[in-house]
Amino acid sequence: MSVVPRGNAAMGADWPDLVAEFDDWGEAGRVARLWWRDDDAVEPTPELASLLRLAGDLPLALAVIPADARAELPEFLQAIAPALPFPARWEGSERGQTMPRVAVMQHGWRHANHADAGMKKSEFPAGRPAEAVARELTEGRARLAELFGPRALPVLVPPWNRFDAGFVPLLTKLGILGLSSMASRMAPPLPAGLVRMDVHVDLAAWKNERRFVGSGAALGGLIEHLRACRLGPAEHAAPVGILTHHLIMDGATAGFVDRLIATVERHQAAAWASPAELLAR
Repeated sequence: MSVVPRGNAAMGADWPDLVAEFDDWGEAGRVARLWWRDDDAVEPTPELASLLRLAGDLPLALAVIPADARAELPEFLQAIAPALPFPARWEGSERGQTMPRVAVMQHGWRHANHADAGMKKSEFPAGRPAEAVARELTEGRARLAELFGPRALPVLVPPWNRFDAGFVPLLTKLGILGLSSMASRMAPPLPAGLVRMDVHVDLAAWKNERRFVGSGAALGGLIEHLRACRLGPAEHAAPVGILTHHLIMDGATAGFVDRLIATVERHQAAAWASPAELLAR
């Protein structure tokens, strides 16, 4: 059984605790699945190149800001991350269609804050005209489809992981089939036709100069969510998402991700899920 006491995982953990949690999955005859999302891509940078080299052959979701996306980014991705296809089986995909291992998600429109003064930042807060929201989402989706072709998944990643619930019904009408934010027990159910593809562990400590949160906190959060998935109904167990931001990724964060990749690869009861696989749930 896992070394970390139940209920205390978020207080800190170590690598043997993660292996023990994977062991618990294996004893249950199941495989723990993780997935990886990285935010704020707009152009080729040394930081993005480092991220893609770190990911290697793993499936990765890159949240791209449509309004600021540079025309040279698709060629850059293809040069460093040539397509290693995964099946695409979401509603509306063509039979036999595949997705490159580095998929692109729609990171809002311009990553602009429209929240009132004193409120938490949001590009799509309550009170914005629905017509403006729909226009930005439509233009953003078209921009990414034009630039990235089959890399572009119909998934919205709202900036700051905030999207007012009043706009959710717009998404499927606009052809957006997935919504990816930070996981929350308070999040309301999504309407039929819209898949929740949340991340669970943010590796950046935004209130501590955007540094790495630390291995103890990151592993603790990861184990806590994995355990909740394992002990809950199997049919509701979604892959646990890791969130990075390549532009601020320091050596400690990269070292943690590198060790996490190696730990998952060595364990028979752990695997990485592709973004296309999540969308097909």
